[in-house]
Amino acid sequence: MNSLNFVGSTQLKNLALLFCMCSPAWSQQPDTDVLDEIVVSATRVETSVRDVARSISIVGKERIQNGTQQLGIDEALAGVPGLYMQNRYNFAQDLRISLRGFGARSSFGIRGIRIIVDGIPETLPDGQGGIDSIDIGSAQSIEVLRGPASSLYGNAAGGVIAITSELGNSPPFVEGRVAAGDFDYQQYQFKAGGEIGSADYLFNVSRTEIDGYRDHSKFEGSIINTKLAIPLGENDKLIFALNHSDQPEAQDPGGINAAQAATDPSSARDRNIQFDGGESLSQQRFGVVYERDRASGKLTLRNHYVWRDFANKLPFTNGGSVDLDRFFYGFGVQYSLGDFMPDNISLTFGADLDRQDDDRKRYDNNDGVLGPLVFDQNERVDSTGIFAQGRYEINDAWALLAGLRYDELSYDVTDRFLANGDDSGKLDFDEVSPSFAVNYRMNSGVIFASYSSSFETPTTTELANPDGSGGFNTSLVAQTADNFELGYKRSNGNLYYEVTVFTIDLKDELIPFELPAFPGRTFFVNAGSSKRDGIETALSWKNNSGLQIDASYTWSDFKFEDFVDDNGNDFSGNQLPGLPRQFGYLGLSYNTESGFSSTVEAIYSGDLYANNANSAEVSSYTVANLRFGYDFQNGNWMIRPYIGINNLFDEAYNSNIRINAFGGRYFEPAPTRNFYAGVVVNFQKDTGR
Repeated sequence: MNSLNFVGSTQLKNLALLFCMCSPAWSQQPDTDVLDEIVVSATRVETSVRDVARSISIVGKERIQNGTQQLGIDEALAGVPGLYMQNRYNFAQDLRISLRGFGARSSFGIRGIRIIVDGIPETLPDGQGGIDSIDIGSAQSIEVLRGPASSLYGNAAGGVIAITSELGNSPPFVEGRVAAGDFDYQQYQFKAGGEIGSADYLFNVSRTEIDGYRDHSKFEGSIINTKLAIPLGENDKLIFALNHSDQPEAQDPGGINAAQAATDPSSARDRNIQFDGGESLSQQRFGVVYERDRASGKLTLRNHYVWRDFANKLPFTNGGSVDLDRFFYGFGVQYSLGDFMPDNISLTFGADLDRQDDDRKRYDNNDGVLGPLVFDQNERVDSTGIFAQGRYEINDAWALLAGLRYDELSYDVTDRFLANGDDSGKLDFDEVSPSFAVNYRMNSGVIFASYSSSFETPTTTELANPDGSGGFNTSLVAQTADNFELGYKRSNGNLYYEVTVFTIDLKDELIPFELPAFPGRTFFVNAGSSKRDGIETALSWKNNSGLQIDASYTWSDFKFEDFVDDNGNDFSGNQLPGLPRQFGYLGLSYNTESGFSSTVEAIYSGDLYANNANSAEVSSYTVANLRFGYDFQNGNWMIRPYIGINNLFDEAYNSNIRINAFGGRYFEPAPTRNFYAGVVVNFQKDTGR
């Protein structure tokens, strides 16, 4: 076992601080580097990386799109420290994404992390998010804000993932991509964009089909993504974003026990086949963002609407078929003061109003055939938040930052299935979330320290009653957390590195469990208190020959401090399940001026536990991937063939762990070594400029 596992959290903080102070930050390098040049917006206000007193990572278009299989955003984000991802290959469950442990509890979808696409929230007011409608093939950049951020976004803000789609910003072009590979993987894409007068546009349509490595894991889906930016005068702009997702089939092979995973890893759980486990969905998202930039200040308005039809089948009879009709819409306003403030003070304030309206029905699942209606209720969640963010530049080196947000959430369920009584009810939550930080510039580096709080309410799905009736489980309360972090980041020529140490105190953490009567369905309980300590490090180096090295390493100690479940089981002192103590990434890429590109990467995940009792241990693994391609340029044409190999050394590992699954069905084995290949053809018009 790695010796880091035996180092206490206090010692780790001291070692991290010592590393910060002993780094060559005293070097008198010019204060012009990537920390100043790269601007991020996940912090609500466009800010350089140097001036962000938080841990943040940015991934660009080349890493997202070049030679990747584009099955999930984890392909692009594997090197982000503190970000742990599972479940790329089960499209019925979505990626399981956790940031510093937030989101690990999710049985499907994204929890505890705010997802934003082109300035529009993809996370619902109740804190539930999804990325099944995100168009990877037209993503320009992804920002990952690591650590609680409720003072910025309110509910479900253990971190932020902000995705920005491409815009034309160039002469008109058209691009096509075709890819195929093992497990009957097929993907087709057509993209067009450019400038029309003073406007920019981007249109992208893609389709993906794959039978999957495991039995009963077939997926097919299509996405249309459009973005249009129209300038209104010299300093005003309207941005329209339209997205349509259609996924008629996403089968769920289910979790299996250790014996089945060892002898027949590609098999599915028998009940998932019997009951035809899986889901289908159709979603449309429309959003508009208005930006008005004046010397007096900058105004941003957003308005969005989302329609989602969703159906899934769970591996049991009673209420095992779900039909959901969702309408989600919202408004937001944000204003940053300009000339009204002194040059060394900035102030931004605003408000968010969002509503989620779900019509949820459950039917019996008679071996995959829709049975009689047994559950019918309307679930409405209203969310209102007001916030303010301020920055005070004491001098050229020191800056103080602070934020404050107040949120009110109202849950209202109306029971429409009265045969078993009226389970209508209401729940209300209100939270105040402050944050404070200090930033110290040091030539080519910066040290920051911050405090921030966060809260997460249970989602409407997590509020399901364990007794199987309708209404809400009123025994659940919101999870709250206090986060302290100290970080250092430095850019010096071709080298960038960062290190962050953090500690988080949580109360009433939401923990998943399953019941024998509802196998495959997840319920939740509050733990008393939990503690999370960790260190995140990242490094990137490149030279003029085209060689680049990217590395990251995360060590963490996440454990229950006080947790006795409803059955009297005492889990105090145990590690949180579903999260390894350590994980890391190492990537080597080489790009030449002649057009050749290659990347080899190794992803390491340490041992973890699959249940609260820490009695089921999952072994560590290292998986390697390889991809390479070549750009052939001829006038206005570019042709890029590429090849990729996933799981290069044929490692046996699990792509997902189902936490606290009944019957020991924790495991979802990952595919063996597999290949894919594709070609991109691009034509760009020559405008003669």
